[in-house]
Amino acid sequence: MAAKLRKGDKVVVLAGKDKGKTGEITQVLPSAGKAIVDGVNMAVRHQRQTASAQGGRLPKALPIQLSNLAIVDANGKASRVGFRIEDGKKVRFAKTTGDVI
Repeated sequence: MAAKLRKGDKVVVLAGKDKGKTGEITQVLPSAGKAIVDGVNMAVRHQRQTASAQGGRLPKALPIQLSNLAIVDANGKASRVGFRIEDGKKVRFAKTTGDVI
């Protein structure tokens, strides 16, 4: 099955503690059904100091369920993703506007 959300997509969070926040997908984990989004679902992780890296408390984006994300359309609103064939190629489009993503 084709992926509705991909790396680089601009998305909005639909549910959870970060509801309403937007960000860009940096990584998709299809086997877990999750994605990592910049600036969303942040947690503090403790890093031990090494000879090459400074230690301390570092913020890290944790994975969020794909079902809690929606792509942002040209109007800046959440939209569902559909598929259609254009010029012999399968393309994704925003259901709200009909624009190809």
